[in-house]
Amino acid sequence: MIELKDLGMSYTLESGTLDVLKGVDVFIGDGETVAIVGPSGSGKTTLLLLLAGLELPQLGDIKLDGISLSELSSDELADVRRDNLGIIFQSFHLVPSLTALGNVTLPLEIAGKENAKARATELLEKVGLGERMDHYPSQLSGGEQQRVAIARALVHAPKMVLADEPTGNLDIKTGAKIIELLFNLNADAGSTLVLVTHDEAIARRCQRVLRLHEGQLIEDESHALSN
Repeated sequence: MIELKDLGMSYTLESGTLDVLKGVDVFIGDGETVAIVGPSGSGKTTLLLLLAGLELPQLGDIKLDGISLSELSSDELADVRRDNLGIIFQSFHLVPSLTALGNVTLPLEIAGKENAKARATELLEKVGLGERMDHYPSQLSGGEQQRVAIARALVHAPKMVLADEPTGNLDIKTGAKIIELLFNLNADAGSTLVLVTHDEAIARRCQRVLRLHEGQLIEDESHALSN
């Protein structure tokens, strides 16, 4: 489904050039669960942004279902994200002026889908927010906001879900519940899950672990699921 070939990214700083990713080669198949781990500054989030098409590599190529993302226009990339990707950030990124239901309905309305409200309601009930869907983000706890963000990411049944430290702003107990929910919903949908995390216990729940160090892929470990 996703093929990364010799990816390279660097940034120019006053002190010189910072290589964020160097020669990364990865193939991710349909339905796989993949964790990206590594110390701070190892290139984890940059790799996720590249997978999302939010940045384009300076070197190498990314193919989604055989299509090179670098060959697409900005509008075509936006269409790919809308139709194929669900993205979950640790900072939730909910629209404050919309209710939980409004936030989850929004992607479907943008895509012109029918029955948007019914589908959004179904997802909010699945994440345990059936009684809270008329509340605004400011009226929800951090864990509830992340549940809304998960529902929003999955509402259009994406082929791939990208999550960047989805429990980073949550306490341990709430974070554990969110991870359980994310894995269960993703398994139900049969989509590919790529998860950036610093938590080795969360990483071990994935079928594969990609370990980055100083921008290089130093390990690609496959193992049996433990969840």
